[in-house]
Amino acid sequence: MDLPLLIAFSASFFLVALSPGLCMTLAMSLGISIGVRRTSWMMAGELTGIALVGAAAVLGVAALLLKAPTVFAVFKWIGAVYLLYMGWQTWRAEPLLPEQLAGDNQRTRSSLIVQGFITAVSNPKAWAFMVALLPPFIDQRRPLAPQLLTLLALMVIIEFTCLQIYAHGGRVLSDQLHRRGKARWLNRIAGSLMVGVGIWLALG
Repeated sequence: MDLPLLIAFSASFFLVALSPGLCMTLAMSLGISIGVRRTSWMMAGELTGIALVGAAAVLGVAALLLKAPTVFAVFKWIGAVYLLYMGWQTWRAEPLLPEQLAGDNQRTRSSLIVQGFITAVSNPKAWAFMVALLPPFIDQRRPLAPQLLTLLALMVIIEFTCLQIYAHGGRVLSDQLHRRGKARWLNRIAGSLMVGVGIWLALG
């Protein structure tokens, strides 16, 4: 692929990924409640989901799914209910000390991976965006596989960078609230953000 085309794609995707959407809000929420290191497991699921959505968009599957609103709505509501449940659980949980965040075992790795994956693939706006953004960067005169792999690699790198920014921002907020003796607000903020993501997904 041409370098100017890759630069244009990277700039476009970075601006979109950095905006405070569903996945970034979730990364900040988990950064607050369980720390950046354990949030990385959610990121693994989210990045897998984003890569799947991107590949499906290029291969045309996304266009078909967007024409099946009932199936999409059911899947979206399942994801929304799951996020609402996790938000409620986070709101009720006792706050952890900063030194406990790294060793928090209340959330399993698999549950975090599933949470990230569901959030990524059940967001209809992400599908619609991928359908609109990715195909124009594919040159039909060249082999599809190398182009798709290149674009997906750039997407994953950029998305991971933005997720880290939001998760670290959540951790900084966590440290500040602990210093001011308002640790209980951490789980309430994190839970509220997660509930907000669930509502956002359900109504999006």
